[in-house]
Amino acid sequence: MDVDALKTFLEVNRTRHFGQAADNLYLSQSAVSARIRMLEQEVGVPLFTRQRNNIQLTAAGQRLLQYAENILTTWHRAKQEIGTNDAAQIPFTIGIMPSLWDILLQPWIDYMQETLPDLIIHAESNDPVALLRRIKEGTMDLAFCFDYPQSSDVEIVEIMQIPLILVSSSPGLTVEQALSTNYMLVDWGTSFANAHAHHFANMPAAHRRLAFGRMAKDLILSHGGSAYLGEPMVREELRKKKLFRIKSAPVINRGAYAAYSQENEKTATIQHALKFFERSRVQTVQAV
Repeated sequence: MDVDALKTFLEVNRTRHFGQAADNLYLSQSAVSARIRMLEQEVGVPLFTRQRNNIQLTAAGQRLLQYAENILTTWHRAKQEIGTNDAAQIPFTIGIMPSLWDILLQPWIDYMQETLPDLIIHAESNDPVALLRRIKEGTMDLAFCFDYPQSSDVEIVEIMQIPLILVSSSPGLTVEQALSTNYMLVDWGTSFANAHAHHFANMPAAHRRLAFGRMAKDLILSHGGSAYLGEPMVREELRKKKLFRIKSAPVINRGAYAAYSQENEKTATIQHALKFFERSRVQTVQAV
């Protein structure tokens, strides 16, 4: 099966437009159409219904979708594994939720590069379900997330409790002032939402609702406002007095977890990677 045809199939599904898929893939529209026809001939069934301005997957296309993603993921992993000339180099694929990126990854990557200089880290971002699927498939070594569904063949360990604190661009605010003036409610997951509702049952509607902490942080720094953000991601801004902590606001702790396959042959590297968080747990608690 042609890997490029699968890439084209996924791009047409993503854009639902042959012309847009062609632009994104730097191909002509006729080349995109030819690749899809070739793939349909190979599997023996139509993959898309083609109506004007309404391109949809057929039932067969829906079934192919996950297989195509898995095949391409496995192919990319294979290229990573065999693409180094130095036998001592170790490819290591990690995944992380976008909201955890600024909190966890940069200091962790620095630690890994310093202690394991031959490690080649490939990092990508996705939602928890996709990350867990990649771990099970063996196409990802380690994944970081807030919540994981329990799975008997995947090891899931808590790596740290992240304190989410209320910060503002203005000093000296009360909790009520911070929540009523340009407050941005960040989606830190279900347990945060429940705790937030418990603490602030009578607060007015949030000025904005945002999916990621980085978005809220950038908006606060550029336009002002307040939000609950992970303490590690705003530590420098608090020190430089670009942001100010609302000290009377409750701290809402959020557990972060790592997941890996019990059958992964890189167990020693994974255990080394997790040791970093034993140290950072202590530092985070002391900072708060």
